[in-house]
Amino acid sequence: MPRLGSLKSPHRLDVAIGQRIRERRRALGMSQVSLAGAVGLTFQQIQKYERGSNRISFSRLVEISEALSCQLSDLAEGLIAASPADELEHLNALLAKGGALEMLEAYGALPNPDLRRALLQHARALVTALASADEKAAG
Repeated sequence: MPRLGSLKSPHRLDVAIGQRIRERRRALGMSQVSLAGAVGLTFQQIQKYERGSNRISFSRLVEISEALSCQLSDLAEGLIAASPADELEHLNALLAKGGALEMLEAYGALPNPDLRRALLQHARALVTALASADEKAAG
Protein backbone atom coordinates (compact mmCIF):
# COMPACT_ATOMS: atom_id res chain seq x y z
CA MET A 1 0.00 0.00 0.00
CA PRO A 2 1.50 3.40 -0.97
CA ARG A 3 2.25 5.96 1.70
CA LEU A 4 -0.02 8.98 1.77
CA GLY A 5 2.98 11.29 1.33
CA SER A 6 3.83 9.68 -2.00
CA LEU A 7 0.41 10.67 -3.37
CA LYS A 8 0.97 14.36 -2.75
CA SER A 9 2.40 16.64 -5.38
CA PRO A 10 5.54 18.62 -4.52
CA HIS A 11 5.06 21.65 -2.29
CA ARG A 12 5.06 24.92 -4.23
CA LEU A 13 8.08 26.18 -2.24
CA ASP A 14 10.10 23.06 -3.12
CA VAL A 15 9.25 23.62 -6.78
CA ALA A 16 10.04 27.34 -6.55
CA ILE A 17 13.47 26.87 -4.93
CA GLY A 18 14.24 24.19 -7.52
CA GLN A 19 13.35 26.63 -10.30
CA ARG A 20 15.63 29.27 -8.80
CA ILE A 21 18.49 26.76 -8.63
CA ARG A 22 17.90 25.77 -12.28
CA GLU A 23 17.77 29.42 -13.40
CA ARG A 24 20.99 30.30 -11.58
CA ARG A 25 22.77 27.17 -12.84
CA ARG A 26 21.74 27.90 -16.42
CA ALA A 27 22.68 31.57 -16.13
CA LEU A 28 26.18 30.42 -15.18
CA GLY A 29 26.26 27.98 -18.10
CA MET A 30 26.71 25.14 -15.60
CA SER A 31 25.45 21.63 -16.32
CA GLN A 32 23.57 19.50 -13.82
CA VAL A 33 26.57 17.15 -13.85
CA SER A 34 28.92 20.01 -12.89
CA LEU A 35 26.67 21.20 -10.08
CA ALA A 36 26.23 17.64 -8.84
CA GLY A 37 30.01 17.13 -8.78
CA ALA A 38 30.52 20.36 -6.88
CA VAL A 39 28.20 19.25 -4.08
CA GLY A 40 28.90 15.51 -4.13
CA LEU A 41 25.63 14.29 -5.65
CA THR A 42 24.47 12.59 -8.82
CA PHE A 43 22.98 14.68 -11.60
CA GLN A 44 19.74 12.73 -11.11
CA GLN A 45 19.50 14.13 -7.58
CA ILE A 46 20.01 17.65 -8.92
CA GLN A 47 17.20 16.97 -11.43
CA LYS A 48 14.92 15.93 -8.58
CA TYR A 49 15.81 19.06 -6.60
CA GLU A 50 15.19 21.29 -9.63
CA ARG A 51 11.78 19.69 -10.24
CA GLY A 52 10.89 19.99 -6.57
CA SER A 53 10.21 16.26 -6.30
CA ASN A 54 12.88 15.95 -3.58
CA ARG A 55 13.17 18.45 -0.77
CA ILE A 56 16.50 20.12 -0.14
CA SER A 57 17.89 20.20 3.38
CA PHE A 58 19.16 23.53 4.64
CA SER A 59 22.77 22.36 4.71
CA ARG A 60 22.51 21.06 1.13
CA LEU A 61 20.91 24.34 0.02
CA VAL A 62 23.87 26.23 1.49
CA GLU A 63 26.28 23.94 -0.41
CA ILE A 64 24.34 24.47 -3.64
CA SER A 65 24.32 28.26 -3.21
CA GLU A 66 28.10 28.19 -2.68
CA ALA A 67 28.57 26.03 -5.80
CA LEU A 68 26.40 28.51 -7.73
CA SER A 69 28.45 31.46 -6.39
CA CYS A 70 25.44 33.18 -4.90
CA GLN A 71 23.99 33.96 -1.51
CA LEU A 72 21.35 31.71 -0.02
CA SER A 73 19.07 34.74 0.05
CA ASP A 74 19.42 35.07 -3.75
CA LEU A 75 17.75 31.68 -4.10
CA ALA A 76 15.14 32.05 -1.36
CA GLU A 77 14.24 35.74 -1.38
CA GLY A 78 10.51 36.34 -1.49
CA LEU A 79 9.47 32.71 -1.72
CA ILE A 80 7.70 32.44 1.61
CA ALA A 81 5.70 35.63 1.26
CA ALA A 82 4.67 34.93 -2.31
CA SER A 83 1.27 33.39 -2.74
CA PRO A 84 -0.22 32.19 -6.03
CA ALA A 85 -2.24 35.42 -6.15
CA ASP A 86 0.95 37.48 -5.65
CA GLU A 87 2.68 35.52 -8.41
CA LEU A 88 -0.25 36.09 -10.78
CA GLU A 89 -0.25 39.79 -9.96
CA HIS A 90 3.50 39.90 -10.65
CA LEU A 91 3.06 38.14 -14.00
CA ASN A 92 0.25 40.48 -14.97
CA ALA A 93 2.40 43.50 -14.11
CA LEU A 94 5.24 42.15 -16.25
CA LEU A 95 2.95 41.46 -19.18
CA ALA A 96 1.45 44.95 -18.92
CA LYS A 97 4.84 46.49 -19.77
CA GLY A 98 5.15 47.72 -23.35
CA GLY A 99 6.53 45.06 -25.67
CA ALA A 100 6.38 42.28 -23.07
CA LEU A 101 3.80 40.19 -24.89
CA GLU A 102 5.62 40.63 -28.20
CA MET A 103 8.88 39.59 -26.55
CA LEU A 104 7.23 36.51 -25.09
CA GLU A 105 5.71 35.61 -28.46
CA ALA A 106 9.09 36.02 -30.18
CA TYR A 107 10.72 33.87 -27.50
CA GLY A 108 8.09 31.16 -27.96
CA ALA A 109 8.53 31.26 -31.73
CA LEU A 110 12.24 30.44 -31.56
CA PRO A 111 12.63 26.94 -33.00
CA ASN A 112 14.92 25.33 -30.44
CA PRO A 113 15.92 25.52 -26.77
CA ASP A 114 19.47 26.68 -27.51
CA LEU A 115 18.20 29.83 -29.23
CA ARG A 116 15.72 30.50 -26.42
CA ARG A 117 18.50 30.04 -23.85
CA ALA A 118 20.77 32.42 -25.79
CA LEU A 119 18.07 35.08 -25.91
CA LEU A 120 17.43 34.72 -22.19
CA GLN A 121 21.16 34.95 -21.39
CA HIS A 122 21.42 38.06 -23.56
CA ALA A 123 18.48 39.70 -21.79
CA ARG A 124 19.97 38.89 -18.38
CA ALA A 125 23.34 40.28 -19.49
CA LEU A 126 21.61 43.53 -20.49
CA VAL A 127 19.97 43.79 -17.07
CA THR A 128 23.30 43.16 -15.34
CA ALA A 129 25.09 45.73 -17.52
CA LEU A 130 22.42 48.36 -16.86
CA ALA A 131 22.52 47.71 -13.10
CA SER A 132 26.30 48.00 -13.16
CA ALA A 133 26.12 51.27 -15.10
CA ASP A 134 23.53 52.63 -12.65
CA GLU A 135 25.76 51.73 -9.70
CA LYS A 136 28.74 53.50 -11.27
CA ALA A 137 26.64 56.58 -12.00
CA ALA A 138 25.33 56.67 -8.42
CA GLY A 139 28.77 56.06 -6.87
